[in-house]
Amino acid sequence: MRNSDILVLKAEEVSSLLANREHDLIEIVQKAYETHAAGRSSLPHSTFLHFPHDSSSRIIALPAYLGGDFNTAGVKWVSSFPGNLNRGIDRASAVIVLNSTTTGRLEAIIEGSIINAKRTAAIAAVASRHLIQSKSDLTLGLLGCGPINFEIARFELAVHPQIARIVAYDVIPERANRFKEKCLDEFDEVRIDIVSDISDLLSMSTHVSLATTAIKPHIHNLSSMAPGSTILNVSLRDLTPELILSCDNIVDDVDHVCRAQTSLHLAEQLTGDRDFIRCTLADILAGKASARRDRDSIAVFSPFGLGILDLAVGQFAHNLAMGQKCGVSINSFLPAPWNVIYGDESVTPTSI
Repeated sequence: MRNSDILVLKAEEVSSLLANREHDLIEIVQKAYETHAAGRSSLPHSTFLHFPHDSSSRIIALPAYLGGDFNTAGVKWVSSFPGNLNRGIDRASAVIVLNSTTTGRLEAIIEGSIINAKRTAAIAAVASRHLIQSKSDLTLGLLGCGPINFEIARFELAVHPQIARIVAYDVIPERANRFKEKCLDEFDEVRIDIVSDISDLLSMSTHVSLATTAIKPHIHNLSSMAPGSTILNVSLRDLTPELILSCDNIVDDVDHVCRAQTSLHLAEQLTGDRDFIRCTLADILAGKASARRDRDSIAVFSPFGLGILDLAVGQFAHNLAMGQKCGVSINSFLPAPWNVIYGDESVTPTSI
């Protein structure tokens, strides 16, 4: 490809490129976290675009640079419109833009919702394989029966093949039943049970993934959970701040996760500090902190979902596409240089 060309990857191409790559993506996400923790990244705060007529919907821009072996820069532009489910379309849509770290020029436009789901699932898998204490008799609980938890189920089964049972709950029973059918079609030899109450989900699961569209906390009690359980707090706003303060808290980035009215942001507002956060996941990966505060505490991992992770997975998909000659190359998408100076001569080329 020439410097003026860009690569476009559509959803079906991204899906094909990343199929059966769970372990690759888990290692990519872990390495991205380690690179970020080493200071080889630039990660501005995400920008939230809200709508005064619709408090549940938003569009978020996540710009980032990830150095080290990744050496990638760009932005994810992702929308969340829960009302889309009533329109028969997905809640979330996204695009990832990759730029050259040498020239800053646009290199690729990649469908981002599939990458968003898979990198979120990879985040959960990296955390759970370090935080879960039991190595047998695992039951995965899924609160929210959408594409995020479907991918989390896939990735959890990749890192914990001993999971024999999945318990799921959704506020819309029909959605939960469809979710069960999809799981039975996709995952072999795993029992899928739908429950009608969140407390049942919590009591039956060794670890639980929260992936909902909640904008305010609605879970006020964790007493039904067994001591030493693990919560993957993916959607960030389900737990009350009082529950957060009672748990062993691990995050991906302290500054980023304490924003935008997340449960941890509410806990910070309640206490006036962030001392309730014990460590980051990168601290555990590097051996700077123990995986658990103690054996009986409920561990809560709250990942903000850093833009560096979308870029890391997006760059991986881009590299695979280039090697397999996949996607559509748009020739001369960028304009030719308006004025390029070589030595003492001014040249305006028509192409590069």
